[in-house]
Amino acid sequence: MAQQSLTLADLIEGIMHRRPAAWETPVHPIIDSRKAEPGAVFFAFQGEQVDGHNYVADAFSKGAIAAVIERDVPVEADQIMVGDEILPDTLSLPLLIRVPSSLEALQAAARFWRQQLDPRVIGITGSVGKTTTKEVTAHVLESQYRVLYSTGSFNNEIGLPLTLLALTNAHEYLVLEMGMYVPGDIRFLAEIAQPHIGIITNVESVHIERAGSIEAIALGKRELVEALPAAPEGVAILNYDDRRVRAMADFTVARPFFYGFSSKADLWTDEVESLGLEGIRLRLHYGKEQLYIKAPLLGRHSAHTVLRATAAGLVAGLDWQAIVEGLRTSNTQLRLVASPGPYNSLILDDTYNASPPSTLAALNLLRDLQSGEGRQPGRKIAVLGDMLELGDYEEAGHLKVGCRVASVAQELIAVGNLAPLLARGAELCGLEPTHIHIAPDAGAAITLLCEILQPHDVILIKGSRAMKMESIVAALAALRDTACALPEEMPA
Repeated sequence: MAQQSLTLADLIEGIMHRRPAAWETPVHPIIDSRKAEPGAVFFAFQGEQVDGHNYVADAFSKGAIAAVIERDVPVEADQIMVGDEILPDTLSLPLLIRVPSSLEALQAAARFWRQQLDPRVIGITGSVGKTTTKEVTAHVLESQYRVLYSTGSFNNEIGLPLTLLALTNAHEYLVLEMGMYVPGDIRFLAEIAQPHIGIITNVESVHIERAGSIEAIALGKRELVEALPAAPEGVAILNYDDRRVRAMADFTVARPFFYGFSSKADLWTDEVESLGLEGIRLRLHYGKEQLYIKAPLLGRHSAHTVLRATAAGLVAGLDWQAIVEGLRTSNTQLRLVASPGPYNSLILDDTYNASPPSTLAALNLLRDLQSGEGRQPGRKIAVLGDMLELGDYEEAGHLKVGCRVASVAQELIAVGNLAPLLARGAELCGLEPTHIHIAPDAGAAITLLCEILQPHDVILIKGSRAMKMESIVAALAALRDTACALPEEMPA
């Protein structure tokens, strides 16, 4: 069977609901003109700071064969428009496709293309752990199936359609991450993607400021299982350990499949052991079967990731050999990266984002790291930035994380406007004030860190994206080139 991939004719039919007679050439949509190349179709968005319409000519100069636009652009090219009753028999490329909304056109094209193909679709949502779950699940499925999955965090109204438009008839599984700002978002994404299997990781007070309440977050996540088809085709893979997720079984016509640490779950685990930077070891139970698995995922909390990917593999009909091999070789630790630091220190870079649950998990990993692993004993330093968009949970969340620092680390550098909350939580739980440092921003945190850094320290760096905590990691990587470099005579 010949491979069926998206063509310009498909794209136009999806947007305009009529198909041109020609242009069966394969295309791939882009939203960044810098990525234009032959065969690209550039969707020009009018952003708050950048207007893609100003880059249509640039996209064409790099080989893009069409652009989807909302307004006139200073480019000489043939143009078709939504509302045209008849498409011209002959048009030259590059082509301008005029629409009322470039975003809605992208979504319409993705919806149309999804209806032309029939992969098994897995949707993944939850407050924490979506991206890693997506990556590990896809890797497990790839042991037997041809799988397409969204890259990075392509989990919104733009990224998900872009992923869908990369589908071909060769793909047997499509694994999608689905994020939400407010209730209704996941329902909309599911309407486009039409998932058969839904995986819910958890419901936490993450981005609660936008959603309004944790109950609203739960309702928003529940939209995924509500969109699933009836059993046996539909399967809802639910976290038994999270009562809000567990309750979602009552709101779906799909078959519930529970995972967790409880023996009441369909798939459950015990004897979870953190091996530090070498991953985790755990025992899985499924029916009368049990087996030990070692996976290269960091931290005890990764046991839930193993459970989700294993559940997806079981639902997909994989045998244990394929699942275990997929888990064993899935070196997917997108969020937290361990790298050598100055003077034999170790940097745990978890700067992608932060919430109380994910920061507590990172602190648990910091706790689990032993002085072995080829390193001399050293102190543990937590460099933590503000956790934003927590709404009414802001104070309690920061106090809880600060308290956890006291039992894990010997030094705390709290960064940002909410740093006093972290500091107060740490002091209340026993960390001496002389070991608590407050920095207004990442730059000041770098200076403080340079002042207290000792050989063989382990440094966890984490905070919300807006805190720019990654600049601390970059400074450590080039410490001798900064103004706050450590003394040359400091021992290695």
